[in-house]
Amino acid sequence: MRKFANYLKESFTELTKKVTWPTWDKLQSSALLVLVATVILSLVVFVMDFAFQKLMETIYSL
Repeated sequence: MRKFANYLKESFTELTKKVTWPTWDKLQSSALLVLVATVILSLVVFVMDFAFQKLMETIYSL
C-alpha cells in the first residue's frame, strides 16, 4: 500500500510541477485542427464508399 501512496504522491508532483500544459489558445488551435482533419477524413471515406457502392451496383446490374 505504501508503494501505491508513493506513486500517487509522485504523480501529483510531476503533474503539477514538471509538466508544461498548453495555453488556452494552443489548445483551441489543436482542437480545431483535429476537427478539420476529422471532417476531411470522413468526407474522403464517404466519397470512397459512394464510389464503391456505384461500382458494385453497376457490376450487379450486368
